[in-house]
Amino acid sequence: MKIRLDEWLKREFYPPPAVRTARLWIKQGKIYPPPMKVGRAYYVDEKAVYADSRIRPTLAERVFGRQSK
Repeated sequence: MKIRLDEWLKREFYPPPAVRTARLWIKQGKIYPPPMKVGRAYYVDEKAVYADSRIRPTLAERVFGRQSK
């Protein structure tokens, strides 16, 4: 299920960063899987993760989904 970008930010971060910051992350490919744009709004998979270029999901995590640690 996909949720709006602002709702995803509230779930993943406290306090949530600005939507403008998250839009930069999207352009830089730092949210995986990549959100989709519908009209003016971005929709993110609810299990999406912030993946800095130094910390990327492993192939197994991408294939089998998010692993709980």
